[in-house]
Amino acid sequence: MPAWLTPAWLDDFLWAYGSLIYGIGVNAILGLSIYAVLALGQLSLGQAAFMGMGAYASAVLTLKFGVSFPLVLAASMAVPAAAALVIGVPTLRLTGIYLAIATIGIGEVMRIVYIDTPYLGGALGLSGIPQKADGPVIFGLLAVILLGFASATRSKIGRAFEAIREDESAARVMGINVGAYKMAALILSAALAGLAGALNAHFSSFIGPEDYGFETAVTILSYAVLGGVTTPVGPVLGAVILSALPEVLRPLHDFRLVFNGLIIVLIVIFMPRGIAGFRVRRTG
Repeated sequence: MPAWLTPAWLDDFLWAYGSLIYGIGVNAILGLSIYAVLALGQLSLGQAAFMGMGAYASAVLTLKFGVSFPLVLAASMAVPAAAALVIGVPTLRLTGIYLAIATIGIGEVMRIVYIDTPYLGGALGLSGIPQKADGPVIFGLLAVILLGFASATRSKIGRAFEAIREDESAARVMGINVGAYKMAALILSAALAGLAGALNAHFSSFIGPEDYGFETAVTILSYAVLGGVTTPVGPVLGAVILSALPEVLRPLHDFRLVFNGLIIVLIVIFMPRGIAGFRVRRTG
């Protein structure tokens, strides 16, 4: 890009806040990944595990095999999607807190695998990953994914998701294949989380086992809790707010985490459907 098209202030801004901006885009994709399962009323906390699978798969393909970035992104979605297909058969029989516990367990198993596998960097993780994920790539993919979800909510698929979320037994009576929808949602959720992991790895240049543990899973869930799951815009809005809030509250120093938590508690109490807690109006 010519120098006259890149003002000095923009260079300084991107240098100072580039990681935050890219992180917001990645977290928004993670918010949509958990929306895919919460939209059916399924409480899955496996997004961190699937994110780690995508991140490690992409890093290995880039660092050790020199695979092109588009193929790396495709693989980062395929690997966790395949894992979700295998995992989904036994776990989707569970509901509520039991499904949440099972998916958390998967994340902890994968974390130990990363730590005990020298080929994956062990406890030190993998560094020196090429920075191939930039703003246009991250936010372009986010826009495509969000548009896809927005279109789906106005279709037969969206109505089936809502029916399953409201009353699973009634949905079965209506002829909806609940099991197939649950499996599809889990696979889609895993693929999006893996994509987010690959993008994160290729702009931060480092990944480690501790990046994909229980804390990350809860953080991803909080995006949906804050924004709401009645519309795909909700988790994206929640991800933007929770990603930017620590930076906005930086002048408060040690108290910023307190205010961060207080804001979430107030939202849960007074806006239980989230900030964007409205139903998407359908036409037709």
